[in-house]
Amino acid sequence: MAEQQEPAADTMTTRIGQAVMLLHGGDREEARSRFLDLWAELGEEGDALHRCTLAHFMADAQDDPSDELAWDLRALSAANELTDAQAMEHHQHYQHHQHPRSLAVRAFYPSLHLNLAADYAKLGRREAARGHLGVARNSVDALGDGAYGDGIRAGIGHLQSRLDREGPGGAPEPAPERGSGPGGETLGPPRRQP
Repeated sequence: MAEQQEPAADTMTTRIGQAVMLLHGGDREEARSRFLDLWAELGEEGDALHRCTLAHFMADAQDDPSDELAWDLRALSAANELTDAQAMEHHQHYQHHQHPRSLAVRAFYPSLHLNLAADYAKLGRREAARGHLGVARNSVDALGDGAYGDGIRAGIGHLQSRLDREGPGGAPEPAPERGSGPGGETLGPPRRQP
């Protein structure tokens, strides 16, 4: 009996899921290592949904807020390349996770922008945080009802409350370095730690 091979997209989805399980199980170092290997395999031109998903979870595996921001920016960039038709091609693999009704690209934005707002808040860049928080709030209607949408709405509310307590000025925002990305980080391929 011939063994059926799993399509490449299914294999990548499974491998991302395995690294996510390591992350959620507390093995951040191994998860980061696997995420980096998968990122190198996908490349900058790889499947946008896989890049978005991978970068989203890789951000969660970071210890440094600047690295977390860089990965969240990669996730947003990949989401911006997606169409609803491309997302629906992968729907059967993701419907159990975040988007039980359908996998429309617009449903990605509340979470992606909430993550960016949290990153900027960690870095003391409150105006940038407020800007992304506003985008998250304005796009939350794409989520519908349910635990996932409720969690994102609660996250938006919590971060908004925190930013309000800190006041409009907060700490002065550092100026981004010349030649760096919009968050002040140097964009480019991820680097492995020696």
